[in-house]
Amino acid sequence: MSVETKKTEANKYSLRDASFFNIWRRIFLYLVTSVGYMVRYKLVYRLEVKGKENIPKDSNFIIAANHLSTLDPPLICGIMPHGVAYMAKKELFKNIFLRWWLDWLGAFAVDREKLGVSTIKTVKALKKTNWVLALFPQGTRQAPGEISDVKKGFASLAKTTKCGILPIGITGTEEVHRWPFTGKIVVKIGKLIPCSDDVDGMVQQWGNAIEELTGYKYIPNEE
Repeated sequence: MSVETKKTEANKYSLRDASFFNIWRRIFLYLVTSVGYMVRYKLVYRLEVKGKENIPKDSNFIIAANHLSTLDPPLICGIMPHGVAYMAKKELFKNIFLRWWLDWLGAFAVDREKLGVSTIKTVKALKKTNWVLALFPQGTRQAPGEISDVKKGFASLAKTTKCGILPIGITGTEEVHRWPFTGKIVVKIGKLIPCSDDVDGMVQQWGNAIEELTGYKYIPNEE
């Protein structure tokens, strides 16, 4: 397979236009998260959501939340009035079933090593729809108590696409519960961080906001 062919294959799953985020994917996402997962969140984890009034009416923002467990992505989808799209590492799209599942959930491929032009174009396309992008700036799941190893990419993407950043603090998803009313998840939605050219400033604002929302200590990266 030539280099050009490989690039074309990668773009098939990373470059999405506004028409991709259609009503059928929105219905599928709603059934999976707002109906399927939400039953578990409310019955087992006694889900509590605060700050919904801080959610913008338009799609000109990126969600940035702390990350504790695999429960976090569908949780954010379930509480938002918008469709929520995620980036998924490009390797996942090599599996036929996973590719179908991610495709219908509105996910798109990303190269973790670099922020490609197709990623920026896809996020800009989201602004023309009732979908928004959600990211976890920590990059991977972390134990509760600290917010550390925060990557700046989410703020750079916000700057490039002229999107504000909506901070969301999550607590309680790190513990697995199966019996009704044995867990407790609290989601707090903070005030929108306006887009600016100061990437470091947006990262700091996000860290401070998540510290306030979760009670976890924010530890800035050393330069």
